[in-house]
Amino acid sequence: MKTISHLSVHTFLFCPSAGKIARRLALWLLTMMAAVPVQAAEVTAPVNIYGRHVTSLNGPWHYLIDQQEMGYYDYRMKPMSWGFFLDAQPARPSDLVEYSFDDCPTMQVPGDWNTQDPHLLWYEGTVWMRRKFNHEVRAGQHTLLYFGAVNYEAIVWVNGKEAGRHVGGFTPFCMDVSTLLRDGENSLVVKVDNKRRKENIPTQIFDWWNYGGITRDVLLVTTPETYIEDYTVQLAKGNPRMIDCVVGLNKAVEGQPVRLSIPELGISRVLTTGADGKARTAFRARPQLWSPDTPQLYDVELTLDSETLKDRIGFRTIETRGRQILLNGKPIFLRGVCAHEETAYTNRRCTTAADADTLIAWAKDMGCNFLRLAHYPHNELAIREAERQGMLLWEELPCYWTIDWENPETYANAERQLGDMMRRDKNRASVIIWSVANETPHGEARDRFLSRLARYAHAHDSTRLVSLAMEVTGASNYVNRLSDNLHPYVDVISFNQYVGWYRDVNDAPKMKWEIPYDKPVIVSEFGGGAVAGLHGDAGQRWTEEFQERLYIQNLAMLDRIDGLAGTTPWVLKDFRSPRRPQSVLQKDFNRKGLVSDQGLRKKAFYVVRNWYLQKARQYGGKK
Repeated sequence: MKTISHLSVHTFLFCPSAGKIARRLALWLLTMMAAVPVQAAEVTAPVNIYGRHVTSLNGPWHYLIDQQEMGYYDYRMKPMSWGFFLDAQPARPSDLVEYSFDDCPTMQVPGDWNTQDPHLLWYEGTVWMRRKFNHEVRAGQHTLLYFGAVNYEAIVWVNGKEAGRHVGGFTPFCMDVSTLLRDGENSLVVKVDNKRRKENIPTQIFDWWNYGGITRDVLLVTTPETYIEDYTVQLAKGNPRMIDCVVGLNKAVEGQPVRLSIPELGISRVLTTGADGKARTAFRARPQLWSPDTPQLYDVELTLDSETLKDRIGFRTIETRGRQILLNGKPIFLRGVCAHEETAYTNRRCTTAADADTLIAWAKDMGCNFLRLAHYPHNELAIREAERQGMLLWEELPCYWTIDWENPETYANAERQLGDMMRRDKNRASVIIWSVANETPHGEARDRFLSRLARYAHAHDSTRLVSLAMEVTGASNYVNRLSDNLHPYVDVISFNQYVGWYRDVNDAPKMKWEIPYDKPVIVSEFGGGAVAGLHGDAGQRWTEEFQERLYIQNLAMLDRIDGLAGTTPWVLKDFRSPRRPQSVLQKDFNRKGLVSDQGLRKKAFYVVRNWYLQKARQYGGKK
């Protein structure tokens, strides 16, 4: 029996010769088709996607701007069965099809739409994106469709059938599209919507550019029917001579042998999966420990049947003792800086390892051994590049400012994003801190929400530290006594403060800090704005001299904090922000960068570098 497709019914519906009864029948068929369950299976995004058999779907994609979402909703705002996702073509000249992706312009994927089309710089809404590709269907294999990130909501169709949907702009997602693909040419359509909403993570207001689009790699991943979906290979907590290994398959299959090999350490072991589809082992080893000075990585191979998965993994310990942070058992001062995922010079969303290289190089030139990745999970390619170059990392969940704390769906979204971030990067030695929030207002609902996230992070990874950037609410008689109900749930006390910028410029020399918790302290944000190249008196705001004096005074103030274990000034480079007025000074940029968006180092850059050189000598690290 010949299958009736959405397109054939759609074509008949708009055929001029179709009668009234026939049109009603066509509408009924489309309604029934809309009720058919999604044929693709939502699956967990496999770890180490770049170590697998992949075909890139990057490159030019056709796009269609749809502000009123006419390609998805009818005029009653009800989802349609004959929308743009069909990628329809008229079968005859008289057919009514009101769009054609083939006639639309193209943009590069991965990439943001804001900087690729001048009409879309400020755009928030729906853009449809279409890519055609050839594929060979083979028996006995799965084909997964992987997206590194789409901001913010994505609904995906393959050959006119819904494959799945995802909410969250900075974490990977995946679906099994084996049953939707066909031999030869295939159509992939994604409805991308970056509208801000109260219930989202992040919420309606945030201080960075809301880049829309498919901003990270799109890959077709071919796997056997049973494959290694997840694995953890890391040092056991508290034991630098013991490696823990857990391997999880994509299904609960018992008795499957998995070979683990670390040639440089002389490790070759066979693990066997239990009834849950997981295999576990622990063994003694003596790896050279990863650190910023010696970022040693080892080849790790996992083999299931004829498929071998390769990775490069470093081994290190991170823990706290009183008010110290210990890396590989030794105290370390985290000489850091905050950084957004925005490129140097071109000011677009970072998409490649080369984009990350420039930002890492600027940070290293300033004497940094640590990056706070603000305020969302960055590209996996950037995480791996930082690990290769010996840069410690703080990764953050975009629970930013005023979240919808009482909404269960908002919490579920936040926990899902946290889990996706942790699962993707748990084997990266560079990542030492999971942060669950930034500058959130105190309150019972917020405390419940974030303490639950912190407990989740600890439960799913005991080998890293958990923190969040707390908000300082004010000082009394120049004494700031930090108080936050979340202090029992974090390993490191971190807070943001802008003494000398959002308050009197002369406050820093008078200010004292009292941290009543016996835990290490990271000052996660401080600083002030300056326009690169604008010079004047040190008392004149927006000059490099003003920013320079602010940093001199702040660093002297912060150095007096008992238990100070690191700092991450705000921010590495100037970045786009719609919250910054279109004036001669800011021009839609946050100008608190120590480097301009065009790579010009401001005077404060050298103040921080000199201070970090002193810290490096004090703690015995490389300069």
